[in-house]
Amino acid sequence: MAKQTSRNIFSFIIAVATIILLSGCSASKFIPEGRLLLDGVKIESDLKDIDTKQFEPYIRQSGNSKWFSLIKVPMGTYALSGRDSTKWINRKLQDLGEAPVLFDSTLADVTCRDLAGALQDMGYVRATAEYRIEPGGKKKVNVVYSLHPGELYRLGRVRYDIQDAGIDSLLKSRDKDGGALREGMPFTVAGLDAERERITDFLNNNGYFNFHKDFISYTADTVSGETDINLTLHLHRYRAVGVDGESDHRRYVVGEVNYHASGGGSVIPLRRSVLEENTLIEPGRMFNADELEKTYNKFGRLQIVKYTNIEFREKSAGVDTLICDVGISTNKINSISFQPEGTNTAGDFGVAASLTYENRNLFRGAETFSVKLRGAFEAITGLEGYQNQDYEEYSIESKLVFPRFVVPFLAKDFKRRSTAVSELSVSYNMQNRPEFHRRLFSAAWRYRWNDALGRRSYKFDLLDLNYIYMPWISSTFREEYLDDVDNRNSILRYNYEDLFIMKMGFGMSYNNGIDAYKINVETSGNLLNGVSHLIGRKRNAEGQYTLFNIAFAQYVKGDFDYTHMFRIDHNNSLAFHVGFGIAWPYGNSSILPFEKRYFAGGANSVRGWSVRGLGPGRFKGSDGAIDFINQTGDLKLDLNLELRSFLFWKIYGAVFIDAGNIWTLRAYDEQPGGQFRFNDFYKQIAVAYGVGIRFNFDFFILRFDMGMKAVNPAYDTPEEHFAIFHPDFSRDFAFHFAVGLPF
Repeated sequence: MAKQTSRNIFSFIIAVATIILLSGCSASKFIPEGRLLLDGVKIESDLKDIDTKQFEPYIRQSGNSKWFSLIKVPMGTYALSGRDSTKWINRKLQDLGEAPVLFDSTLADVTCRDLAGALQDMGYVRATAEYRIEPGGKKKVNVVYSLHPGELYRLGRVRYDIQDAGIDSLLKSRDKDGGALREGMPFTVAGLDAERERITDFLNNNGYFNFHKDFISYTADTVSGETDINLTLHLHRYRAVGVDGESDHRRYVVGEVNYHASGGGSVIPLRRSVLEENTLIEPGRMFNADELEKTYNKFGRLQIVKYTNIEFREKSAGVDTLICDVGISTNKINSISFQPEGTNTAGDFGVAASLTYENRNLFRGAETFSVKLRGAFEAITGLEGYQNQDYEEYSIESKLVFPRFVVPFLAKDFKRRSTAVSELSVSYNMQNRPEFHRRLFSAAWRYRWNDALGRRSYKFDLLDLNYIYMPWISSTFREEYLDDVDNRNSILRYNYEDLFIMKMGFGMSYNNGIDAYKINVETSGNLLNGVSHLIGRKRNAEGQYTLFNIAFAQYVKGDFDYTHMFRIDHNNSLAFHVGFGIAWPYGNSSILPFEKRYFAGGANSVRGWSVRGLGPGRFKGSDGAIDFINQTGDLKLDLNLELRSFLFWKIYGAVFIDAGNIWTLRAYDEQPGGQFRFNDFYKQIAVAYGVGIRFNFDFFILRFDMGMKAVNPAYDTPEEHFAIFHPDFSRDFAFHFAVGLPF
């Protein structure tokens, strides 16, 4: 039955693909007589060193978009419609699809002009571009744009004509070896503009409030037959709009900084010291545009601040002093929010709700204080041998966030210029299940900050305490899994004992839109273990040091994630991801706490397996009640390759290949085949493939992924091992629903 279902689904997919492919042929009915369908566009260059991909944005007319760079499904959808636009089905197909792109020679001529201009801006002063048409089939053409760059022109002698004596002296004191333009550099528009920007930024940051780059111009001299260009940069004197005559540019000092409420308010609900702490514009210093931008960013980070408006005005006519007026508009200080949820754990449906109170200005210093109450309920069925009790969870979490570094002995100026927050959090969670009752108390003190560009972010957990308390375990659960000599499971037992974790961690992340990585390192128990050694504390019966008669965890853990995006074209991209993690319990621990162990499978891992359904190694779970404990490990490897394509409206598609697994670093009896070994770990790497649909609503993404096992390291038969050659839908298929991209 399963094989028949698999064959039916496969046949359906083939049929749909065939219809779509054949529908492309019918697009000819929308091509008027004498017109041609633009099938594709290509760019070629006389110089092989030039990357032609960089010129794709200059193409005024491209062929119809392709799903996954292969199939013109949008045009095929449009072609399925009829000519009668009064019919609803025809309008809908045309709205969902994409009209055939008809070749336009006028746009091709404009493209050649733009391509030649782009080459000239790169220093190929005499560059030209042309196009030719190549037949692509019935009523189809391909357009090939040929770039003829010619010789690259370079800078010859560079001279600076600074007509303002004060600026001339300032630039000479800074640029002792001359400006950024050097003899022999390619003569590029980007290079010339960069020098204008560099000088303008420097002057704006050194008191020249009214200076802008339009005061800078160039004169270029060429010699016939030569490819060197002599260049003169002119920096002109100040000329006010509507005023005759020129004068030297004025250099301004900030005289005073004033604060006022804007947006209808009368009083700013922030202490004066907090306002000054977030203002990098200081009286007595030269006007600085960078400090102005940083001040906007500093106030923008405060949740109490709605918006900021900063204006400068001359103190009086003819005086080189500026008055800075900072207008602050604030949000409401207090807010309450309610959020209902729906839950589904292994088929047990439930509901949850949270109520959050937030104060955005607790001590009149933009501190954010919040309290969150949450309750959850799930109706549990099918647990034989346990009391008739549903799942209940109640929790309270409180946070206090300071919009600055709260650290003693740090220099005041350093704290002012940093973009950091300090966070104190305390929470208590109470879970009641038919098998056990669990309590978790947590407290933490953390720091988070970003670099100046906002691409790198850092976090430092100075202290993170977790106390896990098991007040009650049912006799059935204890007899079957914890105390049964024949079914003794050390990993399971460890995770149902009272435990204390005191950890410290550091993390860094980076993202520039193309490359992204995350690094996290944490360690636990070293301080407590060291103190226990020093004071000579005695160990318990298991050989562990204890705190308040509770064994504390000791381990070190490191994680690394890297993602690279390859842009294929406007509608298609290829994402590569690698994730690696390793954790080692030592000293006071021989097993990692459950919350720190790795698992494989699920929406963000190897998607041919359900969450916690893969590994470790070639271990195959057999007891569904405790597999979520046994299918965890100390080391994780994830490799993912995903082709993403825009389909239509807000819908994107994906085709992916995933590989990876988890392993244990020690050999555990209850996880046979799960230990990592260099000589055969590669044989235990699982592989999956599949497709996905994403609904991109800008502010969030709904994701549906359907994965199939390709290589299964936990197998009983050869067919199960290489599932890609022997697919079984009921055995190999996994469906995942998630919010956000997988990596």
